[in-house]
Amino acid sequence: MLIPTTYETALALAIVSMLCWGSWANTVKFAGKQWRFELLYFDYSIGVLLAAVIAAFTLGQQGTELSFLDNMVVTGKRQLLYAVAGGIVFNLANILLVAAISIAGMSVAFPIGIGLALVIGVIWNFLISPQGNPVFLFSGVGLVLFAIILDSLAFKAHRKNIAEAAGKRVKSPLKGIVVSLLSGVLMGSFYPIVELSKTGEIPLGPYAIAFCFSIGVFFSTFVFNSYFMNLPVHGKPVDFRLYFQGTFLQHFLGVLGGILWCTGAISNFVAASAPKAVQVGPAISYALGQGATLVSALWGLLFWREFKNASGKVGMLITLMLLFFVAGLALIAIAPLK
Repeated sequence: MLIPTTYETALALAIVSMLCWGSWANTVKFAGKQWRFELLYFDYSIGVLLAAVIAAFTLGQQGTELSFLDNMVVTGKRQLLYAVAGGIVFNLANILLVAAISIAGMSVAFPIGIGLALVIGVIWNFLISPQGNPVFLFSGVGLVLFAIILDSLAFKAHRKNIAEAAGKRVKSPLKGIVVSLLSGVLMGSFYPIVELSKTGEIPLGPYAIAFCFSIGVFFSTFVFNSYFMNLPVHGKPVDFRLYFQGTFLQHFLGVLGGILWCTGAISNFVAASAPKAVQVGPAISYALGQGATLVSALWGLLFWREFKNASGKVGMLITLMLLFFVAGLALIAIAPLK
């Protein structure tokens, strides 16, 4: 299997992960509001599985390390189950996160869900595999969390300004907060579960992890998504027959979203599996991956113009959020070098 041999390559893969994880959700917006996320999610899970299979039988079969197929044969059942379980936990967290966004918007769901996931994931990963300077690492995490708070305040203030301008009452985000918290706990737990698949005498390699992980995502989608289609957190129940009425573009966008997310996951797993001399470490790799919040904010700010005609206060909060995010991610990135 192909793995990075330099720290720069491992770091670059972690950054690719951040870009993919922060960009895949654009496919949901491109699909349009008339195409419910529950329907798109079936295609998304297909995309995740497709990307993992292609990577496993191409990159996973090259290089001098143990190949993907050999790894799958000689590893233990426990390692395989951990990787599949990680995919299942992530999938539920991801569905809940999107449900929370549909209820309360990005101002509540993304900062709370991803922020809580970042705290849980980095601490848990660092306890499992302590790598990097803890002062730099946790200072970076603190700056990122502060940036997430600023991001939340900016979204909240902007939504309030829009509501007041339209003469409408701002709805309570309590339901969205609860769903976001549940998503954050699960999202912060999937990566450490995946790390457990790398323990034992013959651990799983990154491509085998991605393959098993994608199987967990694909099959659990039919369980979780079917439940939320019949008992949705937000909106009316969705009939599965509507899936077959979707256009080619809508189905393609769902598959593309899954491929983008899985490309980010594979990059992240490979970066965290590099030789220890050049490894960014699972805590740093995961934290950089969660920098996807910054990428998502930039997409919303520059492409979707979510802050169009924002007030001076909102603009100042967004600027500070970007600065703190960049500073925090920089500290996380150099943590292994100090």
